[in-house]
Amino acid sequence: MTVDAVDARLLNELARLCVEAGRTILDVYEAESIAVRAKDDRSPVTEADERAEAILISGLAALFPHVPVIAEEASSRDGAPASAPETFLLVDPLDGTREFIARNGEFTVNVGLVSGGAPVAGCVHAPALGATWIGAAGLGASVARAASREIPASSAFQPIAARTAPAEGLCAVASRSHADPQTEAYLSTLPVAHRRSAGSSLKFCLVAEGEADVYPRFGPTMEWDTAAGHAVLAAAGGSVTSPDGGRFRYGKADAGFRNGGFVAWGRRSA
Repeated sequence: MTVDAVDARLLNELARLCVEAGRTILDVYEAESIAVRAKDDRSPVTEADERAEAILISGLAALFPHVPVIAEEASSRDGAPASAPETFLLVDPLDGTREFIARNGEFTVNVGLVSGGAPVAGCVHAPALGATWIGAAGLGASVARAASREIPASSAFQPIAARTAPAEGLCAVASRSHADPQTEAYLSTLPVAHRRSAGSSLKFCLVAEGEADVYPRFGPTMEWDTAAGHAVLAAAGGSVTSPDGGRFRYGKADAGFRNGGFVAWGRRSA
């Protein structure tokens, strides 16, 4: 398939798939206890991660025939691919595992479509919050809010847009679980009037909806952590750059699909 084949119908089908994965996550989330084990990199993983990833990989094969999928748990288990194709999907079945374990609701299902080194379409679904964000180049971005297990109708999606920073100062959003000195140092150079904290890719969505203006991250992330939120934000009129303002690329197979630092912005003044 080509990137041009991404249309509103396909985005809605992607949202439906992410909600289905989210239902499986909620089955584990709402259980009496959550079994957690450590991966080789010492990051936590649960049964919910693995069950949701299986649903996503199966569903994406039908929605995006012949488009390779690079998924977090498969890459952790089997190793990341040695090279990146021109067009591929990045999947994080449960972004914010620490938030999931803490049961604060701030975890997401992330699926991003990458082409030419850039995210061109994506879906972020927050199962516990009943919120789903979708976006694609040329189609804009939108959000639907429903009951936590409900699949939103296509008519439920409402357009969203990143805002231009207000004159009184920026609203900055940062990680709830991964604060780091570099991020704090960077924020000290900006005219920040308000601060917010959030888990997972919800930070991208806050900027995409105009609820925040900047989200810097200097701590370690992987491409599947950011592709979906990046796609939604870009479709909403925002951007993601390297800290020096350069292009933030995807498909970094030589780096194991690890990201460097980045800054997500709302609309930038001309």
